[in-house]
Amino acid sequence: MSDMPELPEVETTVRGLAPFLEGQRLVAVTTFRPDLRRPFPADLAQRLTGATVTTLSRRAKYGIVSTDRDDHMIFHLGMSGRWRAEGGEAGKHDHLLLETAGGHRLFLHDPRRFGSVDLVAGDPLARFPAFVTLGPEPLSDDFDAAYLAGVLAGRRAPIKAMLLDQTAVAGLGNIYVCEALNMARIAPTKPAADVPKAKLAALVPAIKEVLTAAIAAGGSTLRDFLSPEGDLGYFAKDWRVYGREGEHCECGGTITRIVQSGRSTFFCPQCQR
Repeated sequence: MSDMPELPEVETTVRGLAPFLEGQRLVAVTTFRPDLRRPFPADLAQRLTGATVTTLSRRAKYGIVSTDRDDHMIFHLGMSGRWRAEGGEAGKHDHLLLETAGGHRLFLHDPRRFGSVDLVAGDPLARFPAFVTLGPEPLSDDFDAAYLAGVLAGRRAPIKAMLLDQTAVAGLGNIYVCEALNMARIAPTKPAADVPKAKLAALVPAIKEVLTAAIAAGGSTLRDFLSPEGDLGYFAKDWRVYGREGEHCECGGTITRIVQSGRSTFFCPQCQR
């Protein structure tokens, strides 16, 4: 399975990091290599060492560690990243270490090194380039049927592609889009503008429901994804269609796999139209 951690996995990570970092002073920040997907900020250790972590938050698929110096470390887990809170010494694939005055040692573990770490001063939502063009959070009140109808109007791209477009809605990924489209009985190949308003009205709560359930379950098990405490997410056992090619949909149809834009799409042709 090649899918990267999605919104629920990142939310789980941020919530898992909070007990270790929130309110804690960082006494050491160590990098074990110069880069991940791109170089670590040259002044990362200088700006974070001695700072106190004030809040942890998430925007789309990024986690944000904010400090009392108004610096914000923004991390992306890439394909295989996770934070490891078991302590001990750095392993082969541990690339960043945060040490707190409370004695916690938190390692950013990323075997494939597709993740990233950035550092932004001031309001990260306004100053971090990747955030500027993002659409609304799918769990926010701003994401509703009226908004979705407006952003999809006149768009001939498949509905699945539009839901994965981060400028339309932030943080949705392959797995949960497949799940929500099945729940709302919408074919992933249907042109976005052709999805009836009644089905859009069903799609928005479906997206919110599947994301909320996945967060509650600790995210899905995606290759090496673990929460900071080392727990595997277990939402995968509740997948409706994802990864279930050839199995029965709850409507009695057979789940099919196709490829859209290089990604696997799982759906039921019988009930998703």
